[in-house]
Amino acid sequence: MVQIIVVMILAYLLGSIPSGLIIGKAFYNTDIRQHGSGNLGGTNTFRVLGVKAGLAVTLADILKGTLAASLTHFFHLDINPLIAGVFAIIGHTYPIFAGFRGGKAVATSGGVILFYAPIMFLTVLVVFFICLYITKFVSLSSMLAGVCAVIYAIFNGDIPLLVVVSLIAAFVIYRHRANIKRIMNKTEPKIKWL
Repeated sequence: MVQIIVVMILAYLLGSIPSGLIIGKAFYNTDIRQHGSGNLGGTNTFRVLGVKAGLAVTLADILKGTLAASLTHFFHLDINPLIAGVFAIIGHTYPIFAGFRGGKAVATSGGVILFYAPIMFLTVLVVFFICLYITKFVSLSSMLAGVCAVIYAIFNGDIPLLVVVSLIAAFVIYRHRANIKRIMNKTEPKIKWL
C-alpha cells in the first residue's frame, strides 16, 4: 500500500513539472503565463514562443504522462498504469510547482495513452492532425481527438481504458469551455504554422 501511495505521489509530481514555464524562462527569458492565454501548455507556447518551443513543451508534456504511467511497472505494482497516469494528468493541470495553474491536459493524457495503448495513441494523433489541418483550431482538434479516443475505447472493449478515456475527454472538454465560446463567437485564434 505504501508503494502505491508513493507511486501516485511521484506520478503527480512528474505531471506537475511545468515544461512550458521551464523552457520559456530558460531559453526565452519569458514567463508564458504572462502572455497569450496564460496557459502553461504546448498550444500557448506555440503561440507565444514559436514552433520549436511549442514542440519541445508538447513532447515534454507527453513524456510526463508516459513516464508516470510506466511507474507501476518500474515498481512492479499490480495496479492499472492508467491510475498513475490520471495522477500525472491532475499534476499537469494543477501543478504544485506552478501555483496549481497548469495546462489543459491534452498532451499529458496522450502520453498516458501512448504507454497503455500505443496504437490508440497513433490513431487519435492522426485524427488530431487531420482536424487541425482542416479547422486550424488546436482546441477543437483536441476535443475531437478526445471523442475519437472514447469511440476507440468502446470498440476496444477495455473497460478501465474506456472509463479513464471518457473521464479524460470530459475533463478536456470542460477545460476548453472558454475556447468553445470563442469558436462560437468566431474569436478563437487559428494556428498559422500548418
